[in-house]
Amino acid sequence: MSKTKKSSNRAKIRICMFFVLFGSITCYLSYNFFSNIEKIMKINAEKQELGDKLVDLKDEEDILNSDIKKLQDPDYVARYAREKYMYSKDGEIIIRIPDDD
Repeated sequence: MSKTKKSSNRAKIRICMFFVLFGSITCYLSYNFFSNIEKIMKINAEKQELGDKLVDLKDEEDILNSDIKKLQDPDYVARYAREKYMYSKDGEIIIRIPDDD
């Protein structure tokens, strides 16, 4: 083989090696990029779910706080106990009327 043919073959090998290396690096970086995008999408979906849950819990907290304020009123507690548990005042008679439902 002549000297130019050897250098030509070496150049072809170097070019092939460069493309193989470049392709490998490109594939690795692409895989990492799309993997990270998928993780970001999952985290955003979880964030949305947790945000919705937070709103529901804040609403529930408001309801419970209003119940706490109501239960601090002795008249409300007495009326609630009479309605819910059928307690009566002295001399009262409880008559239960069935619901139509």
